[in-house]
Amino acid sequence: MFNPFKNQTRQQFADTPDEAPLAPARETTLAAFGETRSDPYAWLRDENWRDVLKDPGVLSQEIRTHLENENAYYEAGVSHLASLRETLFREMRGRIKEDDSEPPRPDGPFEYYTRFRDGGEHPVFARRARGGGDEKVLYDGDAEKGDTEFFDIAGVYHSPDHRYVAHATDRVGSEYFAIRIRDAETGEELPETVPNADGGVAWAKDSASFFYVERDEQQRPKRVRRHVLGADPASDELVYEEPDDSYFLGVSKSQSGEYLFITSSKSTSSEVRFLRADAPAGEAPVVIAPREEDMLYYAEHHGDEFFIQTNADGAIDFKIVRMPIEAPDRNGWRDFLPARDGVFLRSFLPLKDWLVRLETENALPRIVISDWKLKRERTLKFDEAAYALAMDAGYEFETDSVRVIYESPATPEETYDVDLKTDKRALVKRQEIPSGHDKSAYVVERVSLMMRDGAETPVTILRAKETKFDKRAPLFLYGYGAYGISIPAYFSAKILSLVDRGVVYAVAHVRGGADKGRRWYLDGKLDKKENTFDDFIDVAKGLHDSGRSSAERTVIFGGSAGGLLVGAALNRAPDRFAGAIGAVPFVDVLNTISDENLPLTPPEWSEWGDPIRDEAAFRRIGAYSPYDNIRRGATYPPILATGGIADYRVTYWEPAKWIARLRAEAKGGPFFLRMDMGAGHGGSAARFERLKEDAEYYAFALEVFGLAGS
Repeated sequence: MFNPFKNQTRQQFADTPDEAPLAPARETTLAAFGETRSDPYAWLRDENWRDVLKDPGVLSQEIRTHLENENAYYEAGVSHLASLRETLFREMRGRIKEDDSEPPRPDGPFEYYTRFRDGGEHPVFARRARGGGDEKVLYDGDAEKGDTEFFDIAGVYHSPDHRYVAHATDRVGSEYFAIRIRDAETGEELPETVPNADGGVAWAKDSASFFYVERDEQQRPKRVRRHVLGADPASDELVYEEPDDSYFLGVSKSQSGEYLFITSSKSTSSEVRFLRADAPAGEAPVVIAPREEDMLYYAEHHGDEFFIQTNADGAIDFKIVRMPIEAPDRNGWRDFLPARDGVFLRSFLPLKDWLVRLETENALPRIVISDWKLKRERTLKFDEAAYALAMDAGYEFETDSVRVIYESPATPEETYDVDLKTDKRALVKRQEIPSGHDKSAYVVERVSLMMRDGAETPVTILRAKETKFDKRAPLFLYGYGAYGISIPAYFSAKILSLVDRGVVYAVAHVRGGADKGRRWYLDGKLDKKENTFDDFIDVAKGLHDSGRSSAERTVIFGGSAGGLLVGAALNRAPDRFAGAIGAVPFVDVLNTISDENLPLTPPEWSEWGDPIRDEAAFRRIGAYSPYDNIRRGATYPPILATGGIADYRVTYWEPAKWIARLRAEAKGGPFFLRMDMGAGHGGSAARFERLKEDAEYYAFALEVFGLAGS
């Protein structure tokens, strides 16, 4: 395939040093199922990696030097883009209302909200009397950060009696959160610190204790504990410990506030235990239904029953069943809302007098409102070709209002309070774009493209109205395709910096996600995982063959599992794309999923397969793992990969090994690695610092498109 960019690479990245950092190949062999494979860059994984995740400062000097050299090579290669990156950053920042605030959420005598101050990087958590009044700052993120390089707030949670707030923060990027408690009125901190938490807090009804999930030494959410205010966290009561490393734990509170739910889950199975929110210390949680493979369920409370969303009994896209609380028994489940063909039940919100559901049909979301007899159902309707909907549950159970958030690729977020008695919508906030935004200047399209096996994949497209979507159109193609995660058609002020320069932004809703329901997810995992990669390539090919953009005008982007998608697509069709960006890319799949000591490996087996015990899974993963399938001597387009030293989800050595091997075995490029030496999976948690990372991605893409001067 003719690629006019091929001979421009050195011109485009003209400042790139001739000598890229070359990681020495130190032969390491791994044997399994009678096969021996090579891992020449295994040494980039620090022997003390667990300590590194908690404290990046202990990274070995040899590895640190190599990563710093990679960063220097990247910065030299893109130094001519410094002005563009600054322009992009200022544009994106100009679309953010700096002193923004969210609509208050009422709870009893108060209403709670977060806001940002002008120039602030982190939120301020506050409350005031219901209906208005003087503000009381509960937690000031900017002030609390101090001189810490990394700072992330998992949440600030007020107690039922409104006297205390618990706040959970991470100052490394490893997602080990520390929980502290303060008096909401006086601001006085209690002396204790609860360490190694996952960041969530569920208060007991008496406001004298709360429940949280403790991460173990491998960063797995492993134990639910109860902390009594003023007590030594070392003595916190163990409420439940998950014995199976393939299940993760979560603790939550029912919308009614009456029950606590402890959920053990992986992608194919879940199990829920419950306690009354006023349960005395030492009371054991009760199982709603024992876990079963391929059965998922999640519980909520109303009256004297639990209402359960589940895929049991062949309800692939979920149904709702009911069960008496006094007789928790799987055999006692009775259908309440049966499964419906083609309708994917995403979630439901139980209120005292109302039931509100979020569903998807034909890849478009809808919100359905009904009473508890499922009569007089009403659907909230919207008119754009593609859009996103969400429900904000709020804090209250006895309410006749629900908060709904609407947006589309062209329409900034709109927040409505919907009167459940009259269906009237009251606009409580419209996202303000200070630099200005005319949604009529953009076109949103939803198309379906035929895949090689006859499936139809939806694609959401955003472009400026004046941009012609033809072969010359620069195409920025995004995909994810894993874990059943859907990519909503949301508004992104950031992406406008590409779209306003004539770039077409497209999202490929490939199999492995649940954009078309849970079956769409099941058709893109385990032994069907290759559908995800084929779909992504076929979407690009379908757009190109229909005269919309071309291979030499297409840059692909994906993060985490989406980085796997990018890496696999590049190995299969390197000449289909002009450039690629993998943000914290999951590219060393076979090695990672073969190491059960890594934090996320056991839960991942239900998504990818178990290559330790299952030869078929070993060979299947080995056939697509990007690090293991680089096409020796093939020409790859320019690639930018990023990573974070404290990232336990996709460990830093995955992108480092991938780029090292690309340089050694492939042609083309250049191949860049930008490693954040002080952050984890999500990069910076500061709102403006994150924009600088996006500006790097977009400047790279514009350079590939030949639009860096625009």
